[in-house]
Amino acid sequence: MTQNTDTAVQQAPVQQAMRVGIIPVTPLQQNCSLLWCTATMRGALVDPGGDLPKLKQAIEKTGVTIEKILVTHGHLDHCGQAGVLAKELGVPIEGPHEEDRFWIAQLTDDGPRWNMEAHTFEPDRWLEDGDKVTVGELELDVVHCPGHTPGHVVFHHAPSRFAMVGDVLFRGGIGRWDFPRGNLEDLVDSITQKLWPLGDDVTFVPGHGPVSTFGQERRTNPYVSDDALDGRRPGQGLYG
Repeated sequence: MTQNTDTAVQQAPVQQAMRVGIIPVTPLQQNCSLLWCTATMRGALVDPGGDLPKLKQAIEKTGVTIEKILVTHGHLDHCGQAGVLAKELGVPIEGPHEEDRFWIAQLTDDGPRWNMEAHTFEPDRWLEDGDKVTVGELELDVVHCPGHTPGHVVFHHAPSRFAMVGDVLFRGGIGRWDFPRGNLEDLVDSITQKLWPLGDDVTFVPGHGPVSTFGQERRTNPYVSDDALDGRRPGQGLYG
């Protein structure tokens, strides 16, 4: 279940132990997720790229105590203001994988290029494939999924059959691979070898656009469906 905390907050279906609100931020309408443990009302923001007043309003309306910030990858629409928010809230930042250090190091320079506010920061914890992150009594699995960026990670909560995949996968699309150190083969392998095995029934929040399930994308995604990958390469990614 989710709680609609604001007209800008979309809903994502998850089980009662965890609730998730989706808050589109920045001119790129990046899906920042506010997730929380219903038993403790302690939560985390995933990819707070900007629009901090909107995020603070959502926190206040839910009554959630934020205990950390989680980051899927180092692009500015996902983490350009994560460091600022972490300092204001007095919480640590976990993620992404350290292979994205170079992206985070250039955030301050990238901001003006995109006409967005962005600031370099140092995560308190770099994440590796197979790591666990906790939010209240919840435990999420970390899945390293390079391709869009080399240090991209996905957060998966197995009991809720739910994942936050950043810019790896979208409804009807996949992430771009034409950024520095992006790689199409790595991206397709991340999706087919790391995400699909989690189960067709897993609902996911992408970095942009509406939620979907892995099963739906395996059936219908024109880039990484089973049929699309049967003997041919996928086309250009649509987002990210």
